[in-house]
Amino acid sequence: MTTSQSNQVAALARPEGNIAYTDSGSGPLVVAMPGMGDLRSTYDDLAPALVDAGYRVVVADLRGHGDSDTTFRTHGDDATGTDFLALVEHLGAGPAVLLGNSMAASAAAWAAAERPELVRGLVLLSPLLRQPGSPAMQRTMRLALRVLLARPWGPAFWGAYYSSISKGRRSARHAEHVAAVRQSLREPGHLRSFRDLSLALDHSVVEARLSDVAAPSLAVVGTLDPDFADPAAELAWITETIGSRGVLVDEVGHYPQHQAPDVVVPAVLDFLAGLPGLPAESANGAAAGGAGDVADGGRNA
Repeated sequence: MTTSQSNQVAALARPEGNIAYTDSGSGPLVVAMPGMGDLRSTYDDLAPALVDAGYRVVVADLRGHGDSDTTFRTHGDDATGTDFLALVEHLGAGPAVLLGNSMAASAAAWAAAERPELVRGLVLLSPLLRQPGSPAMQRTMRLALRVLLARPWGPAFWGAYYSSISKGRRSARHAEHVAAVRQSLREPGHLRSFRDLSLALDHSVVEARLSDVAAPSLAVVGTLDPDFADPAAELAWITETIGSRGVLVDEVGHYPQHQAPDVVVPAVLDFLAGLPGLPAESANGAAAGGAGDVADGGRNA
């Protein structure tokens, strides 16, 4: 069993810059990343619960986000997927469970297809596993983002947009978290990196690899997530396409990990406890911490 007790920020050297991450707890490895325009603190409810249940939890910032370098010129689901895999190899404690929200969930699925021997399981929160809309709509959106994510209004726009897709329930720390996201985007290079990522995103690179995803997976989608025309139908498609266990969370938008941790934490712990190859002592601890299939407010799909 690999053990790490430090929660200080460390750096993983990649060809175009450093990826910042924290490393806490001991036991089977879970590597997490937030979605586009978000920070590691999006997991401040989920990560400590996993550590308490007997897992080693590594949470990394995306390229050009948070404490990671803004020197990266390559962005996208596959680029982030390589960062997931590089972290697992660097930590030397794999295979790992990869956990992501939004585009980081897309990246985790790509990584599982690319290097299945490094991935024990997937936790996909509001995953974007296929490209939405028509090519013309995507071009229009990219043009709009080029303007909306410019200075000086870019951080304020994203803060307002972040709140708008946090429909339904909100955590007590919502305002504080959004303020931290906006402040991070005001740091030199961060808004440019975010804009570059938003313009580079193409989830078709993930959809093309879904038939290669063999790892057990948990998919969590909020009933109010505006990124999906029909969240329940999207979750049904995900569960059918990759054989995922699905949880549909009532009154939640795009960020279930901090909108509804009372639902997400026990669902994730229950999923992790059932993964094959998990050391018995960790499985027992996780089962004790996440008793029951899914907490009130979530339902299996």
